[in-house]
Amino acid sequence: MKEAATTRGDEARRLLRRFHAGVLSTHAAKHPGYPYGSALPFCTDQRGRIVILISHLAEHTQNIELDPRVSFTVSPMDPDLQTRPRLTVLGDALPASDEPLAERYLRLLPEGRDHLAIGGFRFYVVEPRQARFIAGFGSLHWIEGGSLAAPPLPIGEAEADILEHMNTDHARSLLDYCRHVHGVEARSAQMSGIDCDGFDVRAEGVLLRFEFDARVENPAQARQQLVALAHAARG
Repeated sequence: MKEAATTRGDEARRLLRRFHAGVLSTHAAKHPGYPYGSALPFCTDQRGRIVILISHLAEHTQNIELDPRVSFTVSPMDPDLQTRPRLTVLGDALPASDEPLAERYLRLLPEGRDHLAIGGFRFYVVEPRQARFIAGFGSLHWIEGGSLAAPPLPIGEAEADILEHMNTDHARSLLDYCRHVHGVEARSAQMSGIDCDGFDVRAEGVLLRFEFDARVENPAQARQQLVALAHAARG
């Protein structure tokens, strides 16, 4: 699928959704004035905000409790780093207890279940205020948080139903998607999440991201995109 983001905010949000690990920087409580960075898994919620699951014992959690202002950086790690797109989101890390949000996180990052079983872990959402988007060498942009996050859309409320339908009735199409877009010949695949920008499929233990050609706001538009991709994959 080709990318068809219409604004820098859309483009940056699509980039963010391709990653599932990044660096969280908090204000160090034990060393005032110094930032404290830690590598963490994360997913995005329906609006494209960063969602993390962290322990109350962790240094970064204790820092957040005193000062919720954080930054979160995602970047490819390869020799061509300075020519590749990357993003730093500045925002406020706020506790979250929304059940659909937790379910989405655990579908995309199932290892989180082990952390919850231990106890003392809690979900946080980073409410974006500003973002520094480096689209490539010499392409530098500041983006308002309101432009980075998508608005609440009907596609979010329909996520669970769409996943059940695709995984039950269109398992073959998921295999075709993996082969056509990512060149992965999977024996089994399961759609783990869908949002306005695309969807995620777990195949052979790897989470693969698929981007829609245009923003999808409701289930009918999602169906159009998924059918078109199925036809392209089998064509």
